[in-house]
Amino acid sequence: MEYQELHSWDVTPTEAVEIQKKLREQVKIQKLSGKVRYIAGADMSFEKFSNIVYAGFVVIDVKTLEVVGSSTIVTEAKFPYISGLFSFREVPPLLEAWKKLDVEPDVVVLDGQGIAHPRRFGLASHIGLIINKPTIGCAKTVLVGKYHDLAPYAGSTAPLMDRGEQIGMALRTQNRVRPVFISVGHLIDLVDALKVIKNTIDKYRIPTPTREAHLLVNRARVDAGASSIETEDEEES
Repeated sequence: MEYQELHSWDVTPTEAVEIQKKLREQVKIQKLSGKVRYIAGADMSFEKFSNIVYAGFVVIDVKTLEVVGSSTIVTEAKFPYISGLFSFREVPPLLEAWKKLDVEPDVVVLDGQGIAHPRRFGLASHIGLIINKPTIGCAKTVLVGKYHDLAPYAGSTAPLMDRGEQIGMALRTQNRVRPVFISVGHLIDLVDALKVIKNTIDKYRIPTPTREAHLLVNRARVDAGASSIETEDEEES
């Protein structure tokens, strides 16, 4: 898969913040323009006490929820772990895996935030601009914002609000389990993002694309003989 280089990755944290502020103006929130057949999920796994990372994508067929393509890489994360700047650590390895993917997805789901971010430019928005694909943030925890009155049943939703602005949606994927948090990345709106995620829910809390990606990168880590794992908190995505 191809992508465009929008900026250097060899930057300081201060420079990274300025890049976020500049690029967030390019994020497009819009209805999906075509049918969705293939949905990609992406995830990463880190070795504990190391910058070695296992990054990967899976592509599922939305009709069957079966995996139809995948790619993995092992590389080194160069940017430090800093709250709110997680994409500068995670996007470069993911782009290496993206290049190897041989099934083109219609939508990409990231285990992290889209615009539900202090500067409205999380992991899903950042990579969405670079790969020029509709992207969705599907996080397991809240980075910024609050929600209320979420019913305990599968399919229940509640707006995720920050300073009077709706930045996402809390979604209960199974009865009486903790919700996931959906936010727009790029080239999609919240209504369509929610539809995509709901169409990929099986019997687990985590939607199929990111769950399969999580399993993929952990298998890659085990196959490489890594003895321990560090899962960086997606709150910083």
